[in-house]
Amino acid sequence: MESVLVANRGEIAVRVIRAAQEMGLRAVAVYSELDRNAMHVQLADEAWNIGPAPAGESYLNTERILEVAAAAGADAVHPGYGFLAENAGFARAVMDAGITWVGPSPEAIATMGDKIASRVAVAEAGVAAVPGTQEPLAAAKDVQAFADQHGYPIAIKAAHGGGGKGLRVVYDEAALEESFDAARREADAYFSRPEVYVEKYLEQPRHIEAQIICDTHGNVAFVGERDCSAQRRHQKLIEETPAPGLTEKQRSRIAEAALAVARATDYVSAGTIEFLMSQEGDFYFLEMNTRIQVEHTITEAVTGIDLVKEQLRVAAGSPLSFREADPRGHAIEFRINAEDPSRGFMPNPGTIIEYREPGGPGIRVDSGVSAGSIISQYYDNLIAKLVVWGRDREEAIGRGRNALQSFEITGLATTIPAHLAVLATDEFQAGTYSTRFVEDNLDFSDLEQEVAPHLPTEEELEERSITVEVGGRRFGVRYWAPVMAPPAAGGQKAAPRRRPPRLERRSAPAEDAGTVTAPMQGTIVKIHRAAGDAVKEGDPLCVLEAMKMENEIKAGRDGEIIDLRVQTGDTVSSGAILMVIA
Repeated sequence: MESVLVANRGEIAVRVIRAAQEMGLRAVAVYSELDRNAMHVQLADEAWNIGPAPAGESYLNTERILEVAAAAGADAVHPGYGFLAENAGFARAVMDAGITWVGPSPEAIATMGDKIASRVAVAEAGVAAVPGTQEPLAAAKDVQAFADQHGYPIAIKAAHGGGGKGLRVVYDEAALEESFDAARREADAYFSRPEVYVEKYLEQPRHIEAQIICDTHGNVAFVGERDCSAQRRHQKLIEETPAPGLTEKQRSRIAEAALAVARATDYVSAGTIEFLMSQEGDFYFLEMNTRIQVEHTITEAVTGIDLVKEQLRVAAGSPLSFREADPRGHAIEFRINAEDPSRGFMPNPGTIIEYREPGGPGIRVDSGVSAGSIISQYYDNLIAKLVVWGRDREEAIGRGRNALQSFEITGLATTIPAHLAVLATDEFQAGTYSTRFVEDNLDFSDLEQEVAPHLPTEEELEERSITVEVGGRRFGVRYWAPVMAPPAAGGQKAAPRRRPPRLERRSAPAEDAGTVTAPMQGTIVKIHRAAGDAVKEGDPLCVLEAMKMENEIKAGRDGEIIDLRVQTGDTVSSGAILMVIA
């Protein structure tokens, strides 16, 4: 193996490119037209345009990616996470093209990627799963039959996905049909597969996952567990390792179950087996991610093992470079997303005006952005991953708090205030939080970040250069842009003085509740009401999809819809009027 094509973007593409280059491999990047000047493109040894901004026309365009792999002479393809990372058909196509696939076999991906088939597979391996259906459900009445037998709450879940996408928790019959439809729509939008299944929803569980990696020489390694219980919208916000409060017996049970699943599926490469832990301390299989996890970084922090390099070694046919993991200390990862905690973690696409990462001992930042980068509605809203390590959990928490306070991002709202709020709670300090803790116990509604951009004066501009394409050929172009820092002696740029991110009490002006506007740029995927319909305050009006997340738009007052300005499929900008209620 001499070269690897990275079929992804953002921070994970940067992560893989750096690992490949450290191993002496040539790194080939692919990019959409929107990502032409992205960091992963700049770091790669060569880069190829694969299509327009929408993921379906670029990062999910398997035919184009394979064309580039062949043209670039790539020996291997690393899919990162998301996009095509758990697509068995893509893995098979890569292998059929004579290119090394950096990941598990297509068969393992297909089995574990199908949440129903995976439940059957782990049962045969002697691992218990949460009670649920063993086949896709065609109609809401089938979900009702399960609820009648097992009781509420229940979880309707995408059969071919994960990460909280295509998941709806239902607490009563009244919300069942709409939740079923929404789960199918989101599953189809994110995974191109609308099939869903249902399982019993455990209340107040902990989300514990096990990192494994296996090679082709029969070595199967457990690399430690992680606690991912700090979540919002069923998606992870903070992860830590080791999981606080676990006994050695519980940790051993997790390791044994994870390795049993790996052996039962003849697994090769890195993978993560996720479990739910009940309040009684029982573990249930949730799903397996057949790829590198977003939060693999904290496992690396406590073990010193580079999991991406191990993936590349395994794909090249080499054995694992270690026998057993020897974790030391404690590590925490904070997902810095473009979301507004004061608005229910509403995705907040936009342009980063100022960007400065924290530093110091035990601090690592994985990102693919810089000042001027655009966080687009077309992709995931992850800006960066802040990883802190300490000799113990207390030191890691203190280091994380300090790093968050010095992480400077302006131009859009981020999750940093939410991270600080979570760290300050007694429950997080004690390590006794569950997957429902953030949403059930914390209120961010009266907190807001200062995100107004600074407009440069004429003397605050400097000459820069970018690379553009015309007819497929690359050209260098010079232009003028805001100075990020004033020049200092010796030709270096001095660090500008900036205020750190802080929480501010919201003081937004009152708005007419009868004018319903789009909270962000996105696509209307469903409209619940028609012009002339009577509505009550709080009634759902339509569903806006952005950054692969569905957002329910609700009525702000009682009245009648007198002006409906959108229809299903329309793309709307932030602040656009959707309808008017009189």
